Order: sequence, then C-alpha cells, then structure tokens
Amino acid sequence: MSGNAFDTDVLVVGTGPMGSATALALATYGIRVHLVNRWNWLSDTPRAHITNQRTVEVLRDLGVEQEAAQYATPWELMGDTLFTTSLAGAEIARLRTWGTGDDRIGDYIKGSPCPLLDVPQMYLEPVLFKNAADRGATASFNTEYLSHTQDADGVTAHLQDLLTGRSYSMRARYLVGGDGARSKIVGELGLELDGHHARAGTVYVLFEADLAQYVQHRPSILNWIVTSSADFGEIGMGLLRAVRPWHTWIAGWGYDLAAGEPDRSEATVLAKVRALVGDPGLEIEVRSTSTWFVNQAVARSYSKGRVFCGGDAVHRHPPSSGLGSNTSIQDGFNLAWKLAYVIRGNADESLLDSYSRERQPVGAQVVARANQSRLDYAPINACLRVSDHTDPLSAGLTRFHDSGPAGAEAREKLRKALELKNFEFNAQGIELNQRYESGAVIADTEAGPETFEKDRQLYLKATTRPGAKIPHAWLVDRNGRRISTLDVTGRGRFTLITGVAGQAWVRAVELLDRPYLTTVITGASDTADVYFDWARLREVHEAGAILVRPDGYVAWRHTAPIWHADTAMRELRVAIDSVLGNNVADAATPNRVTDTVAL
Repeated sequence: MSGNAFDTDVLVVGTGPMGSATALALATYGIRVHLVNRWNWLSDTPRAHITNQRTVEVLRDLGVEQEAAQYATPWELMGDTLFTTSLAGAEIARLRTWGTGDDRIGDYIKGSPCPLLDVPQMYLEPVLFKNAADRGATASFNTEYLSHTQDADGVTAHLQDLLTGRSYSMRARYLVGGDGARSKIVGELGLELDGHHARAGTVYVLFEADLAQYVQHRPSILNWIVTSSADFGEIGMGLLRAVRPWHTWIAGWGYDLAAGEPDRSEATVLAKVRALVGDPGLEIEVRSTSTWFVNQAVARSYSKGRVFCGGDAVHRHPPSSGLGSNTSIQDGFNLAWKLAYVIRGNADESLLDSYSRERQPVGAQVVARANQSRLDYAPINACLRVSDHTDPLSAGLTRFHDSGPAGAEAREKLRKALELKNFEFNAQGIELNQRYESGAVIADTEAGPETFEKDRQLYLKATTRPGAKIPHAWLVDRNGRRISTLDVTGRGRFTLITGVAGQAWVRAVELLDRPYLTTVITGASDTADVYFDWARLREVHEAGAILVRPDGYVAWRHTAPIWHADTAMRELRVAIDSVLGNNVADAATPNRVTDTVAL
C-alpha cells in the first residue's frame, strides 16, 4: 500500500458505547469510518444501563433518541430506590431517585428537554451501531487489533481476521481506541493511569423471574437488600436490579478477592437470589453469572499523536452513579466533530489537542465520584448494624425499630446518611455542569470566576459562559410548536445565536460565508422566545452573540451589543478561527467592542 493511500479516514477499535457513538457521529458528519471488534457481535451484557440527560441530549442531536427510548425503561418507572431486608420483606427506607422526586423533578424538566432513560448496554449499542452503519460506517467483526504505527500523515493498524487467521493492515488518518478497560492501545501509547485496579469484587447473576407482585406498586430499577447473606464489601448490601420490568433481573453481591474465586455453583446462586427476593420457593431461570472488579483509575492524557482513546480505556470505575457509558458516549461526541472538522480542512490539527484537555478532567471527576458513591454506603450500614454484636445486622435492625431513644437516634442518623446518596442518585449537576477549558473555548474574562449558589454536584447551573453546555430553553416555531435551544444548535455545525436586534451578527455570518456556520435569531418566526425563557438565560445583550460548537458547548460569546456588520464580522472571524486553530498566530482573543454605529 502506498504511503498516503487511506482505507478509511478514522479507524475505531471497539464497538462499545464510546466506539459506536464516535462512529455514529462521524458517519453523520460524512466522514469515512471503519470499526473493528474482536467478537462476533456487540455486547450481550446489560451491565451499563442508566442513560442520563446529557447522553440523551447527545442521542437527540444524532437523531436516535426516540429509537433508543423504545428499548428503555421509561423515566417514571426508574422511581424510588428501595432499602429493605428482602424484596418481599420489611422496608427500611426509600429514596426518590433519578430526579423523580417531587422536590427535584422540576429541576430536571427545567434543565433539559430530555428525560433520563434506563437503556441496558445490550440494547443501546445496537441502536448506535446500526445507525452508524446506515449512515455509511463500515465494520469488521471477529477481527483482532494487534498493533499500530504512526507517521506524519496517518496511522497503519495491524489486524487479524480471527475466522481465517489472515493478518492484514489498514491505513487511516486517525485511530480511535475504544477498546475497553484492558485497552491494548492505551498500553501501546504508554498513557499513564493514576489510581489502582481490582480493589473489590462483585458477583452478578442475570436471571429471569416474575417479581411483579413485589415491585409493580413501587416501581424502581434498583433495590438494595440489607441481609447477612450479602453483606460483604464497601456497599455491604445485596442488589436486585430490574433489567426488564419486572421479569429480567440482575442480582449482585460483593465477595472477598483475597479468598479467590467466589462460589458460583447453581445451588449457591439460587439460594442467594431467593434470599434477596425473600421467596424460598421462587422459580428462577439463571441466564448467566459473572464477576467484575471495582477499579479506580484514569489516564493522565487521552491521546498521543494521531491516536485518541476514550471510554473505559481511559476512565475505569464502578457503575455507582451510573456514569460509565454516559461518559464514554460523551467522549466520542466530543472527539468526533473535531476529527470531522480537521479531516474536511475546516480546522487545524491543533484543534484535536482540545479533546484530552476537555475530557480528561471529566473522566477524573467521574472516577472519583463513582468510587465515593460506594464509600457513601458506610454511614447507612452503620445505622443498621451493631458492630460489636455476634449478629450485627439482627441487633442493628432491632435497635432501628426500637421505640426508645436508641431507635430514635438510629432513625435520625439514617435520614442524614441517606442524604449522601443524593450525590449518587439525584446529581443533575454532575451530569450537566461539566465545564471545558481548552484552545477550543475562548474564556469570557470579563465575567470573573464562576460561582455556584447551590451545590455544584447536585444542581444544574445553566449558563452561556464559554466552556459550558448551551442552556435549554423552549422556543416556539412558526407552527406554534415548542422546540428547544438544543434543537436549533449542534447537528455538526457551529451556530451563532443572537436576538432580533442582532442583525449585525446575521449579516456577519452571511459575509463570512462559512459552510459550517449558521445563525439562530431568537425572536424570529421559527425561533420565537415567547416565554422569554431564553432572555432570562442568555446573559448577553439581545444584540450580543453566543457561538455554540457542534457538540452543543459554548465556544465564545460577545455580551455587549454590536450594531455594525463589519465590526461583528471582525469579532466573529477572529473568534471562530481561534477556536478552530486557524491562523492562531494572528488570532488574538477578540476585543470587547460595543459598536454604536447603526446599520
């Protein structure tokens, strides 16, 4: 193969959430992309499942939200998280979760046009992959990635067809490593990971059983079982998770890594599951058993040269807080538009440096949060156990239900301990308050440091500050139908948002004539701000402007009004070229100009 002949523009190793999302976005943007997977099909495990609002926004942008929702447990059934002695036994407490509680649901509805969904990985991956293929992505299954070499122009990947044994090479402009927690590509690149692996172990059992009588009156996808039969480890409780209400389930419990492989015999598994349900005669069909390790590690950098890694390859953590596949999909969404702009010649390669700069801090935050969420079960267990008793749990539950001062104290402590779990189950801020700092963002230096009036992890702060996600506000089109600000931005384009008074900016976009840049005029017939929601959120003058990136993040804003098209064009050109890395040497940060010259 000659040196500059490319078999594809982007080669993606791995068809998991990160790999398939990257391919879907690239194919949507018209970029040639090829995926390889060493297995014969996609994931068959439902392990990852929570799909948070930001990820549903990504699915919405890529045009697959409604299809994914068909395979989801809907938001209203995700419900209360239960703490009980068994599914059939006495309840201890319930926690309103995933924003469904009366005190939080308004925050979630206000913050995004998208609900949360519970879409197990085995159903979401095919949606991503199939749509990528429909839009032009190609793929090779039963194909093992062996190694790669880089040069100034591209990457040569060495692969093996596992069915025939044939080894061959593919030439691509860029390589994406979405090859999971045992990533060969991360190892090849020498990307250093901070943290440690396999610090705890968990058994998972996927089974079929009709448990509707125990749960349909209190719908929830997570049920924590406080029982001595599943009390090992940091969480110290058993888990019953609804995969498909209310007949397909996962049972989980911790085990001692130091003691070797846990007992997964049929008799042990059946006894464990029946104890968690609280029905000794329960008919169960066990579909599979598996073990997994609790990891706490994040790569210091996500890329080297022309190779970019994402997903579990670079951030490894337990499923607590439901952040795994969400962060992986968002990695791919961040990376894909940047690759597309560079490949099409719209941006300098330096734009790609912003991928690691933006996503690595998010990965580090997610790893820390997921592991802390496990530790936050300790105060709950302390309320329900008497540590120095021969039967700690029995004594603890007796104390908890006591009508005297000891019981009152235990119940008050549990109330406070459950508040910590909001950081796992009602943390809209963790999901939507991600902030980016990189060369693809021009900071608003006049705004000063950002402050958060409420807890940053729990509550969304909507803002148009550069580096933040564009706030959701309802606009109204010419037919009177509501559309979100998220629906008129993104879609692979840069969008300049201004108001009816911002005609200078409208003309500036016309004069610049960039094929990837469009204008949204809030107040126009197709985007009327009749609720004045956007006017309350925009933080800029009606004749100011907000530049939104293809991934929905604010790249730059001009808060003061501009009235002259030449001035607006000059400001906008410098801003967008700076973000894209074009003519960086000449692209100083745009001046703060208040132009009073009339059009």
